[in-house]
Amino acid sequence: MDNDDLKERIRNGLLSFPVTPFDADGDFAPKPFAAHLEWLSSYPVAGLIVAGGTGEMFSLTPAEIVEVVKTAKAAQPNEPIIAGCGYGTRLACELAQGIEAAGGDGILLLPHYLTEAPQEGVEARIRAVCNATKMAVIVYNRGQSRVSAETLERLAEECPNLIGFKDGTGDIDTVRRVTLKLGDRLSYIGGMPTHELFAQAYRGAGMPTYSSAVFNFVPETALTFHRAFTAGDDATCEKLLADFYYPFAKIRDRQTGYAVSAIKAGVILRGFEAGSVRSPLTDLTGEEMEMMKALIDGRA
Repeated sequence: MDNDDLKERIRNGLLSFPVTPFDADGDFAPKPFAAHLEWLSSYPVAGLIVAGGTGEMFSLTPAEIVEVVKTAKAAQPNEPIIAGCGYGTRLACELAQGIEAAGGDGILLLPHYLTEAPQEGVEARIRAVCNATKMAVIVYNRGQSRVSAETLERLAEECPNLIGFKDGTGDIDTVRRVTLKLGDRLSYIGGMPTHELFAQAYRGAGMPTYSSAVFNFVPETALTFHRAFTAGDDATCEKLLADFYYPFAKIRDRQTGYAVSAIKAGVILRGFEAGSVRSPLTDLTGEEMEMMKALIDGRA
């Protein structure tokens, strides 16, 4: 997909982050992955971001990420496929090229992990990855890879394939500075864990859309919230927050890492083979699975 077309497509639409299924040996399971994507395809979204945070990109090898992209593209050839990309600069550049060769339409550039870095270094890494691929690049502002509005403005001037800014920091001040300074040059995506909890606040900072992890297992609910959010129907949003999202967050917050584990649990409860999460994450307990089941079954 043309980079400008992709930028416009994701500007207001909901983005989905599919989980990555593993088999009994802990290996990537392409058939269950394709089956889950096929089910999700009946619900309209702006694009799929595979092997992202919800897809456990941090536990996948570069070769597995490329295989995930190939599987997604084969299963959904008419949908834009964006893939998680990260690690150190050279590995991120190589991975971006592998994703492009596999048929990917863009990348979400995740943090470099562990070490702190000055703004100049973060900027140099983003620039290098943009220069390594023709695909669209979305910067994920999170963890150790936080960019300022001034840095992003320079990168946007130099890198035409930089199309988006996704924020997972909760720093509304920086978000507003970015959206005000960059305007229509980029598309803006809210990326906090269970972002529906933050969507209305981010809208006021100039972010008109977001990515939804719960779309993995309750696509109907996710789309109902997004439609209400887009229409400014705060009453419906607040009802859904009270009835579903905050009860889900209560389960999610029982253990570190459950922002991913609870999503995979939901997929399993909807009848799909997803397997366990990889360490260092842990699966929900039996009691917590029952809590998730009650939440899913109790939706209006």
